[in-house]
Amino acid sequence: MNIKYSSSHKSQEPESNVLYIVGTPIGNLNDISSRALNILMNTALIACEDTRQTKKIMNKYNFSNKLISFTEHNSQKKIPFLINELNNGKSLALVSDAGMPSICDPGEILIKEAIANGIKTICIPGACAAITALVSSGLPSSKFIFEGFLPKKKSEREKIILEISKNEKTTIIFESPHRLKRLLTELKLYLGGDREIKVSRELTKKFEEQIGNNISEVIDYFEEKEVLGEITIVIKGQNNVKQSLAFDKIELRNELIELINAGLSLSQASKYLAKKNNLAKSIIYNLY
Repeated sequence: MNIKYSSSHKSQEPESNVLYIVGTPIGNLNDISSRALNILMNTALIACEDTRQTKKIMNKYNFSNKLISFTEHNSQKKIPFLINELNNGKSLALVSDAGMPSICDPGEILIKEAIANGIKTICIPGACAAITALVSSGLPSSKFIFEGFLPKKKSEREKIILEISKNEKTTIIFESPHRLKRLLTELKLYLGGDREIKVSRELTKKFEEQIGNNISEVIDYFEEKEVLGEITIVIKGQNNVKQSLAFDKIELRNELIELINAGLSLSQASKYLAKKNNLAKSIIYNLY
């Protein structure tokens, strides 16, 4: 593919001794700018989260360059070499396997180290799954929180989901396909089944889907289906006009467990909390 550039200042890119942070497609390989292609074609080296994904771009646009693997597992070992290359005057492109580097990938560490060493960093903007899912969800998008992938540890995970249940801003989450059903079950427990949500699957690709209006509907949709592809979830914030019932439920459940651990029976603990909170005993009992 032949690409022509204007005679503007940016056509002189890449500059020496610069780390270029390059946004790449999240699915559709046409979603890349001519400026990004120029950088990828002409930097001395491309640091890739996944070299196979970068090679797909190179093959489509018919160019080659030197690639180096830069992953979560080898990033600490590779950083000294990359910083040395930059200090020696070379230009370097940093790419993730899809979308913007530094968003849920090890690029953040390299960028921080480059800045600490006085190396100039320039971002070449591109596609981002979080923003793409947000603006196509129809949910409030002027204020939002990005949580990325939730932690696997139960206590840390519960803490964040509880925060989401109380937050008035829209929340964006990434999730792997094999853990989506578990996450949806957790969200229903903490947020309630009627909380508005949109699950985006395979964004910008041939089989892209925007699924659901609320959590219960999405759970029903995936009940008999195998979940495939990259998943981005957009969750509407809590309505500040009414108290969050989901938050009350989880607080009561925690109190119930504490009382049982202290020696009370489930029936005794339920009776106590029901009287304390002016609720039917059965409501408390069923939280266990």
